[in-house]
Amino acid sequence: MNSWQAAAALCVVTGTVYDAQHHPVAAAKVYLQSADKKEVSAQADKAGVYRFSVPGGTYTLRLEEGGTATVTPVPNKTTVADLTLQTTFFDEPQYQPARVTDYTYRGGHGSDTVFRSAETMAKALENERSVAGEPGEINLYEQGTELLNQHRAQAAAEVFQKGVRLFPQSARMLLGMASACYAEESFDEAAQWFFKATDLAPGNPEPYLFLGKVQARQITQSSGYKERMARFVKLQPDNALANYYYGKTLPDDLAREAFRKAVKLDPQLAAAQISLGVIAAREGKYGDAIRDYQNAIAAEPHLAEAHYRLSEAYRLSGDSAKAKEELKIFQRLAKVQ
Repeated sequence: MNSWQAAAALCVVTGTVYDAQHHPVAAAKVYLQSADKKEVSAQADKAGVYRFSVPGGTYTLRLEEGGTATVTPVPNKTTVADLTLQTTFFDEPQYQPARVTDYTYRGGHGSDTVFRSAETMAKALENERSVAGEPGEINLYEQGTELLNQHRAQAAAEVFQKGVRLFPQSARMLLGMASACYAEESFDEAAQWFFKATDLAPGNPEPYLFLGKVQARQITQSSGYKERMARFVKLQPDNALANYYYGKTLPDDLAREAFRKAVKLDPQLAAAQISLGVIAAREGKYGDAIRDYQNAIAAEPHLAEAHYRLSEAYRLSGDSAKAKEELKIFQRLAKVQ
């Protein structure tokens, strides 16, 4: 028994852990952290239900795979907080710029998410084949890109390594090397190659857009990632994607302003609309979240993630009929994207 459980006048915090399709998740691990960073954990039962007994205060609930909530329980009362076992693409809205668009549905988690985002990078690299260059550079680049598309990341890395050695000022070679390392899940090495590509010609937006595709938190939560995205928006303040990517590195109060500016610059940037909705939902402002998700759907009607989040916002606001309707749309879209 820990000191929390031994304390008098304990509060009960309970809820159900759901998956993306709103099915209860048995045996899910739930963590609860106090304001002073003390943390305890509990395992959900067969019905997905977890339970904590803690003193009054403000706590953060979280799951190992996404899903967070802030609760402020009071003694002698039960606080209910459901959590969703989220796939990585629900952690952060995804968007690809027009030139390198990939509509592959990036569900799944862990290695699967890396695999899918690595596929997106491989496809994006193909768009760079038309860029002029020396014959030797073009040949090596095409070889490496083809190997990546064949899911032969190690062989691709060997080709791009040779390309980087022979053509150290080639941004596409650096991006190819970064993409190959990323596909191998060598995230620290991938980060360094991505950063070198953005540093090579800081005013070139293409390396930042590649970096924006990254899903590995080892990279996106690094100081180097934030530094590059801050530079991107400083160099191109009127670039909607620059504001969006930079916003993803900021706490909610600052991120909101960055996302609003991104939407103002590009009203069709659905990912920024979703991000605004995510912040509103975290604050319990479900009406605002519903509006933001609806705006995202207006921009991209077939965006599965927006329908899923809208379903959750409706559910949390008490409108179960609309929640079920949006969940059906999400499930249908998820099968084809």
